[in-house]
Amino acid sequence: MILITGGLGFIGSHTTRALLDLGESCVLTRHRTARIPAFLEDEVGGRLFVEPLDVTDSDAVLDLGRRHPITGIVHLAAVFFGAHSPVDEVRANTLGLLNVLRAATEWGVPRVSLASTVGVYLGVDETVLREDVPLPMTATHPIPAAKKSAELLAGTVAERSGFEAVNLRIGAIWGPLGRPESPFFPVPRLVHAAVRGEAADFSPPRRPAYADDGGDYCYVRDCGRAIAMLQTAERLNHRTYNIGSGQVTKHTEVVEAIRTVIPDAAIDLPAGRGPGAPAEDPYLDITRLRQDTGFTPAYDPKRAVHDYITWLNAGHER
Repeated sequence: MILITGGLGFIGSHTTRALLDLGESCVLTRHRTARIPAFLEDEVGGRLFVEPLDVTDSDAVLDLGRRHPITGIVHLAAVFFGAHSPVDEVRANTLGLLNVLRAATEWGVPRVSLASTVGVYLGVDETVLREDVPLPMTATHPIPAAKKSAELLAGTVAERSGFEAVNLRIGAIWGPLGRPESPFFPVPRLVHAAVRGEAADFSPPRRPAYADDGGDYCYVRDCGRAIAMLQTAERLNHRTYNIGSGQVTKHTEVVEAIRTVIPDAAIDLPAGRGPGAPAEDPYLDITRLRQDTGFTPAYDPKRAVHDYITWLNAGHER
């Protein structure tokens, strides 16, 4: 039975679905979110259990192992930066991490998968972002600062405690249950605006989206499946894995995909590349992920956009 902290969140819900599809049973923790996605509802009480939990409460975390036969952990829960004071944010996320690592030690769990971020590569002057590239010791944003620290802490504890801590460097993820706007990339905004029959708003402080710019944009169903495959793999040869599409998707490709479903979508992106754009957009190398799990993305831009628009048009949040 796999414990997924933050399991009712955006990535957590899809990771849970993928684990269930692989034959696992799951325990999800929730802190604020109580709504269970429709694609999980039928599993509750059978192979799926939902538990309220504050991961900063060590006793509450350990109690889960007394009530459920937990054999693996996917730790996705985190405090959103900006929601609290900087000290409280760092304290909450560090306590949550340490409590999960303590639980893994006491329960004898062989593998803990921990959410990291593509943001740890900020400052790396490479187009192909590989897991073994040296990372700068500085950080321009609190999220990569926290994740770099967490990778080091988890690795140290795991090595001394006899279990695997696997870092998941997760890229730009979008799709069902995700936010309609991301401060980091424009794809969700483009899709949601098209479904509403509106022009996408790129007024400041939003960053403009240029037609020939792009990035490694990974659909959330692929992301969840990749995490599930790493968590359940019989053997892993590394302790850090990129999770993304493994290629650059240009914004023009996203627009073309949207227009295959909504031909009259009001999308008019500025031509060319944006001011200050690099010569080539970086992307995550997913060779390790492919070799150790057999993972291949199932959703190209066209299929992903079609799936997402179908989901939104079925009455889900726009």
